Amino acid sequence: MMMKNLRFGLVLISLFLPGVLTVNAQTLVESIAAIVGNEVVYLSDLESTITDLKRGGNKTSMDQLRCNVFEEMLISKLFLDQARIDSITVTDDAVEGELNMRMNDAIRRSGSEEALVAYFKKSMVEIRRDIKKTMLEQEVVREVQGKIAENLSITPAALKKFYSSIEKDSLPVIPAKYEISIIQIDPPDNEDNKAVARQKLLDIRAQILGGKSFNVLSIMYSEDTESAKRGGEIGFLTRGELEKQYADAAFSLTKNTVSKIVETKFGFHIIQLIDRKGEMVNTRHILIRPQVKPEQSEKAIAKLDSLARLIRIDSLKFKDAALRFSTHKDSRINGGKLVSANPSERITWFTLEELNTEMYVKIRDMKVGEISDPFRTTDEINNVVFRIVRLDNELPAHSANLKDDYQIMYNAALGESRTKIYDKWIKDKIEITYLKISDEYKSCNFLKKVWLK
Repeated sequence: MMMKNLRFGLVLISLFLPGVLTVNAQTLVESIAAIVGNEVVYLSDLESTITDLKRGGNKTSMDQLRCNVFEEMLISKLFLDQARIDSITVTDDAVEGELNMRMNDAIRRSGSEEALVAYFKKSMVEIRRDIKKTMLEQEVVREVQGKIAENLSITPAALKKFYSSIEKDSLPVIPAKYEISIIQIDPPDNEDNKAVARQKLLDIRAQILGGKSFNVLSIMYSEDTESAKRGGEIGFLTRGELEKQYADAAFSLTKNTVSKIVETKFGFHIIQLIDRKGEMVNTRHILIRPQVKPEQSEKAIAKLDSLARLIRIDSLKFKDAALRFSTHKDSRINGGKLVSANPSERITWFTLEELNTEMYVKIRDMKVGEISDPFRTTDEINNVVFRIVRLDNELPAHSANLKDDYQIMYNAALGESRTKIYDKWIKDKIEITYLKISDEYKSCNFLKKVWLK
């Protein structure tokens, strides 16, 4: 189909670089691949994008890759030209959080800022600027697409027709899914554990103040294993992306200074400020979590064992026990029913792969209605907790169908309808938009369909 998924990622950060041109000119200058309405595709942007894709391991032949990227750029420019006509704009705030995450992810995958700079042959300021510009324009494209396909819905009859049109051996296989309820108990007498963790971190802090390397001590002791690999560095983040206590401490530091002990829901931290840029800070930290003693584990297991026994003989309802005793805030108000952490979804069905190891092991061999023995595990933020689990329902692996997978099939049908609407819009938009294509790119096959007028 003409409409392709517009892939705006790190590999395309050079897609929308700044340029200077009076676009009412009727002839192309050497540095321009195409003019689309009031938008311009620069040769340098196109070649830079292709270089980045090849550097990232893309195996497509050079000629085909050049045409693929060129088509995506032309389509995106059609949407951006429409945004200009409709006065659609997006503020920096719309992408700031995602931008920070992308930058930090890029640095992590590269190994360091220096490696990222060497890879793209641009400064960090230039890389951030280019990614931000791309993301802003991606948001604008989404706004335009939203207007084009607003109020789109699929009727039951249309959904049934869509499902019937799919070859049965082409239907996706839906993995087995499970609905589960939990009762969770935190380690008893955890304040003693906290005191020990705090003292351990105080001793580490004293070593740093005495001249030892924060980086080295983070590698040796921090229980945030991912950041420990980088000497505790977590990258540039805004205040809103950090736990409040962590953010308050980080933003109060001066460069290279070390905080006092900071407690968050993750445990205890000491923080060193590496750099600050406006409302973003780059910090490194050492995390120490309270350690649970064997006798505390035994006490928690015994309490859960007693609850499980009462529930099994129907002296206590699972939902009542969850509400009274469970420390898992999200599930206890639902009678123990486990829901996804994503607030926009709140789904209750999970595949085994979505559960941690201990939960996986318990659930895979249970029967519907069965309650597990108590076990030790970790919660969503990797703190030690104790749980019993009830398997509420099971949906075996199967080919997608309307009865069991209505929402999946509805979303697929909706996606296909959107694609058709976008295809038609693109074709109609091309007919009324000023286009000028460089002779160098007119050999691309896709242009011969509707682009060359």
